[in-house]
Parts: sequence; C-alpha cells; structure tokens
Amino acid sequence: MRILLIEDERGLADAIAKRLRQEGYAVDLAFDGEEAIGFADAVEYDVLILDLMLPVRDGMNVLRELRRRGNKTLVLILTARDGLKDKVAGLDAGADDYLTKPFSFEELLARIRALLRRKGLPQNTVLKVGDLEVNPATRSVTRAGRRIFLTAKEYAVLEYLMYNSGLVVSRTQIEEHVWDYDFSGASNIVDVYIRYLRRKIDQDFSPKLIETVRGQGYRLRVPE
Repeated sequence: MRILLIEDERGLADAIAKRLRQEGYAVDLAFDGEEAIGFADAVEYDVLILDLMLPVRDGMNVLRELRRRGNKTLVLILTARDGLKDKVAGLDAGADDYLTKPFSFEELLARIRALLRRKGLPQNTVLKVGDLEVNPATRSVTRAGRRIFLTAKEYAVLEYLMYNSGLVVSRTQIEEHVWDYDFSGASNIVDVYIRYLRRKIDQDFSPKLIETVRGQGYRLRVPE
C-alpha cells in the first residue's frame, strides 16, 4: 500500500516514514502544501497523512483543494491542533480521520488499517484465499496451518495480491503500490519478488495460487 506523508518537520517525517516502511508500506514525502498537491495529482495513493501547519499552503487548504478537484484519497490528519473546533473543521473539510500529536505509532498503524478497510477492502480481520491466510493486524501469514515468514516487501506484495484476489494486476500496479519514488532498483523487481513468494507460499503446496497472465501481470487465483 502506498502512502503520501505530508509533514514539514523533516526529522519527524523521516522517523514516521522509516517506521511505516519497516511495516511494508511504500511512503513518499511532501514538505509543503503545494508539493503535496503535485504528488497527489501524479500518483494514486491509498492514504494521505496530512499535517495542518504547512508552509506555502496549509493543510486545510490542501485538503479543500484536493476534494474540489475530485480527489477521493483517504486522508488522515496528523497535527498538534487538538481543539474540538479544529477536529470538526478538518472532518467537515473532507478528512476521513483525525489524530493529534503526540501520538502512539501503534495507534497510527491501527488507524491506517481502519482507513484501508473503509476504502472497500475486506472488512474481516483475516484475509483468506483457499488455505492461505493473511492477518493484516499482525502481518502474519499461514498456508495449510503452517506459518510462513516473509520480509516486509514480500508481505506487501502478497497483501496487495490478496486484496485483489481473482483479479489480474499489472507489474506497474504492484510496483506503484509497494515501492515509492525513492526506489532505484532493477526494472524487474516485481518479477523477482513474485519468484520469492512462489518459493514460500506455492512451492510446497497445492494448488498453486500465483498465476502469471501473459502480457498482463499476475493474479492470485481463488480455488473453486
């Protein structure tokens, strides 16, 4: 899942982004309101984390402008403004959630998960495809009851496939949701991680779940 973090305090932005990346999220950073709008226009993000006190354009202005343009990306306001009037104004302007600083990182993660569920992703805690189970809350993976250990990026690719189970997703779609602008690796990175996943979740199991759809991408097959 890809997140745009809009925060002008660079130390805090880097710290939040580092933790989110450790959890497997792709994270882009914007440090002022104008830059944030440019990013949001260029990329389809899953969640925007928005500070209100930003240079060039403040966060409320950014939020209103995005909604005016028809951008429906889920927005979590993360700010030191903790007054009731600020919260009401932010939610009325189109924010989907509001979290005040200082905050617990665990709560931030929980709120992101809740927003992703609100986006129309499955509401149940555990995602299931055949005998493959993924728990987004604990980031644990099992197949046929056997625990499977994945790296953060392997998990991110698998989770995206799970959320889109039965659908063909292109290499570009996977890359845009799992890797951020700072990525500078090989152009075949998606294929590499699909191979890693096949070794872990398909090689010793039946039926095989990850399908290659020639010329289109990959699909996590839902067994009949």
